Amino acid sequence: MPTFANTLNPTPFGFFNADAAFQTEADSMVVYVKRKLGDDILSVELTKKQIWACFEESLMEYGAVINRYQAESNLMNLMGFPTGSSVSGSFNIGPHGYESMLPRETMEFLNRQAEPYASEASIGGSYDTISGSISLKKNIQDYDIYEDLVDGDGNNIFNSQPSNRRSRLKIMEVFHFSPQAAYRFFDTTSAINYLNNEFSFESFTPETVFYVLPVFEDVLRAGQLDLSNRVRRSNYSFRTFGTQIRLYPKPTHDDPRKLWIRVGFTNDPFRPAFKDSSIYGVSNLSNIPYGNLAFDKINSIGRQWIRQYTLACCKELLGLVRSKFSTIPIPNADLTLNGDDLVSGGREEKEALKTSLRETLEGMTYGNLISKQADQSEAMTRILRNIPVPNGKAIIMG
Repeated sequence: MPTFANTLNPTPFGFFNADAAFQTEADSMVVYVKRKLGDDILSVELTKKQIWACFEESLMEYGAVINRYQAESNLMNLMGFPTGSSVSGSFNIGPHGYESMLPRETMEFLNRQAEPYASEASIGGSYDTISGSISLKKNIQDYDIYEDLVDGDGNNIFNSQPSNRRSRLKIMEVFHFSPQAAYRFFDTTSAINYLNNEFSFESFTPETVFYVLPVFEDVLRAGQLDLSNRVRRSNYSFRTFGTQIRLYPKPTHDDPRKLWIRVGFTNDPFRPAFKDSSIYGVSNLSNIPYGNLAFDKINSIGRQWIRQYTLACCKELLGLVRSKFSTIPIPNADLTLNGDDLVSGGREEKEALKTSLRETLEGMTYGNLISKQADQSEAMTRILRNIPVPNGKAIIMG
């Protein structure tokens, strides 16, 4: 009697043919399906290969549902990750790849989301900015940034872009400030320029008084000084309109010869400033490096679901076979086949099994597990509040 192991091409895809546990289960599945469908009384018109095909489909369906919910828990951690598994070179065969691993949480996705804000604040990001200068001319206030802004070698910055990725210039910062000899004396410990503050104490020398101040005082005071200079000396300013920048006051022969401006180009999400291989990595559910589950790694809960789903698939397939002939003539009568009932019954069972599995997994995603743990912790706290504490003692949880 031929077995799964010595049958040529026993399943359509052959993903699990080399799995010893799958081979053993496949032979038992033939007996299980035929007996459940009444083969001892009425012949079941299914071949072994048809049953094994249903068995393979069931395992693939189970793995697809499991991987989908695993991806829901881990997708944020896997964004940008290489799409190929480091354990298995194929998505279709064992041994397990990343689908069987419990990855550590990372902040990579959140940091990536924050990079545009860092670029706007000029404190990082994934895109470069360029500093250039405009040569000022006496009594001329208006300059064209696209034509007059050049780099240190005198090359036009706008025209230096690749012709196939030409984009507009974005002004990040204009270095146009009023000339100053020096700031007022500014020290974090001296009493000069400070009003009376709390937490003051005097030193041993009578001419000096020190104040204990938090660091944010220095930061706020530096901002006040900068704002004061901008408001009180507001004649030094600029205005942009279109590609033009207008300077105030009008340049004279005493002004600096160059106006420095830091600009950036419209960011290309697929061409950051550095060579970033992660843009070719995981981007959605379709390219997560999850392969089919190996049957020998599935526990009894999963195997029972696979058996039931295989039976439902075989029932549907048997119904399709019997539906080809509604009746079979026999001596003195006609035999009516139950093909339509088998088809509808098999499809209903398949859908019920998938629904049950999805509902179970829905409560087991990492986010839902954390919520359940929080609810359990709150309930435990309410219980412990009602436990009396002996005099002079405390309850230690551990």
